[in-house]
Amino acid sequence: MSQLQISSEPIRLLRIREVIERVGLSRSTIYAKMDLHSKSYDSTFPQRVKLGGGVAGAIGFIESELNSWILSRERSGALEIV
Repeated sequence: MSQLQISSEPIRLLRIREVIERVGLSRSTIYAKMDLHSKSYDSTFPQRVKLGGGVAGAIGFIESELNSWILSRERSGALEIV
């Protein structure tokens, strides 16, 4: 978990394991949601942020964007809170 300070509020970056825990989806489903050629592609899913160089570099997700995506799914009825 990394933090950047761009404005008055810190931006928290979540690694893929934290994203998996928060959204309750598998790693492969999350990657499918980001893959333009996948039938599971979701243009509203938060974009990943590259944290390292190279093809296999580490990635993260901006926490506030992920939280907004979760809330939008709840509001649209696509997510059921139990």
